[in-house]
Amino acid sequence: MRDDHFATTRWTMVMDAGRAGTAEAEKALAALCEIYWFPLYAYIRRHGRSKEDAEDLTQAFFGSLLNQGGLNRLDSANGRFRAFLLASLKNFLANEWDRATAKKRGGGIPHLSLDWESADTRFAIADGAAPSPEVSFDREWALMLLERVVGMLGAEFRTQGKQHEFELLKGFLTSAGGDALSGEIAARLGIETGALRVRIHRMRKRYRELLKAEIASTLSDPVMVDEELAVLLGAFG
Repeated sequence: MRDDHFATTRWTMVMDAGRAGTAEAEKALAALCEIYWFPLYAYIRRHGRSKEDAEDLTQAFFGSLLNQGGLNRLDSANGRFRAFLLASLKNFLANEWDRATAKKRGGGIPHLSLDWESADTRFAIADGAAPSPEVSFDREWALMLLERVVGMLGAEFRTQGKQHEFELLKGFLTSAGGDALSGEIAARLGIETGALRVRIHRMRKRYRELLKAEIASTLSDPVMVDEELAVLLGAFG
């Protein structure tokens, strides 16, 4: 049964609009690409390309996707934006690798806000132990997703004037923490440890809600959220 809260996702909107080739579809797709571009860059780097070539190819790929009918291939996405991007990138690299690397960087390509300055550093510190570029792609996708959700959660705390509380509690999102640590943080917040446990529970609940909503935004059917989450977590071995 579909959850009405996720009935229309960003990816659903792209798919629906893309079949008509509208400007709205390209705009929505560009917004998603600006969020999830790094796994593509990392995938290209793991195929032995240099930093400069990977930048050129990533930009050229988005140009192909946004300007040359990439939206016409939506039916091959299996309802997943992640699968659509990776399949499209593989096709692009197989057919246009040499031509793309010969192009002048950024020529005729829609502007996307991609942080090239940090990309090389992020790639250098990424775990390269994955058995294949495909598994690495899923791992980088999952890391990007989790980073985005933590940022969204932090923004909610800041809006409520609780940035200090978030900085103290965010470590509990992935760790239970010991009694000593819990007692120390409770003291710094001026609350009892029991009240701290309640706040941590609420924070984790909201984190899970945001995570599922963000995953759903990349799917055509929110019913697939748990399956997609399992795939992404499986990339960590």
